[in-house]
Amino acid sequence: MPNLECRMYEAKYPEVDMAVMIQVKHIADMGAYVSLLEYNNIEGMILFSELSRRRIRSVSSLIKVGRQEPVMVLRVDREKGYIDLSKRRVSEEDIQACEERYNKSKLVHSIMRHVAETLDLDLEDLYVHVGWPLYRKYGHAFEAFKSIVADPDSVLDSLTREVKEVGPDGQEVAKLVPAMTPEVKDALVKNIRRRMTPQPLKIRADIEMKCFQFDGVLHIKEAMRKAEAAGNNDCPVKIKLVAPPLYVLTTQTLDKDQGISILNNAIKACTEEIDRHKGKLIVKEAPRAVSERDDKQLAEHMAKLMSTNEEVDGDEESEDEEDTGMGEIDVENSGVGIAD
Repeated sequence: MPNLECRMYEAKYPEVDMAVMIQVKHIADMGAYVSLLEYNNIEGMILFSELSRRRIRSVSSLIKVGRQEPVMVLRVDREKGYIDLSKRRVSEEDIQACEERYNKSKLVHSIMRHVAETLDLDLEDLYVHVGWPLYRKYGHAFEAFKSIVADPDSVLDSLTREVKEVGPDGQEVAKLVPAMTPEVKDALVKNIRRRMTPQPLKIRADIEMKCFQFDGVLHIKEAMRKAEAAGNNDCPVKIKLVAPPLYVLTTQTLDKDQGISILNNAIKACTEEIDRHKGKLIVKEAPRAVSERDDKQLAEHMAKLMSTNEEVDGDEESEDEEDTGMGEIDVENSGVGIAD
């Protein structure tokens, strides 16, 4: 079986005063034994005196088995393999930088390990010839992987490895060859694209819109057109009736800030149009990124309302409703509604 265990970085040990991500393994009499997650789980120790700047009343409130968190490296004995760590000396800035680096490194490591496992490769060998050279060239392999999504050849074809061959004269000569075979390159690119291709975010805003003027439905419809016209090819805006007077505006984009800005412009255009006809628009939920779960809940809510409306519409015995309506409107297809 190929070796699938390897540290994430070229250096075997972290540097002193560097923040590293650890996982607590067990609590002893003098401190906590931890594993350094970025360095192939080598062992380190946090003395109780390095847990907090304040007086310790309860160790369990400061550190727990299984918890992952950034700590500061105090001492590294490379000969004996001892690593002393501190929880109390790590700053908020150190924590943020460490977490960001670790999350990137963890994704790179996951991709590298999957390729090695799939192709029966030694993971450390793959790091030696591909991963660590990319760390050296790009600062972090994550940045190289982002470039590989769009242009793999310019990043990977520049990587080489040295092999030794026996020449015609019987002398051993060094020769540069591509760092990986076409099979390894293909597997790496496919995994990177599958894991790192940006996914569009859905941005949504909830509004209430009413207009009690004559032809109020038409004024609302025109306001909806103005809202959708505020979108563009990168961020198309859609507005949909949930149930009078509630509407949702949505867009999809790779840029969250741009999507929120577009929906704010759409709401502004919609408000200006409905105000012209003495209508009213209230923002119930400002533009924000939503999850698939939010979408599912909205769809279920709309389906429930539609089912309720169908039951009411099916009551043909009500003569009062025939006389008080504003005509037959295909709300579903027109996307138009008016408050009761």
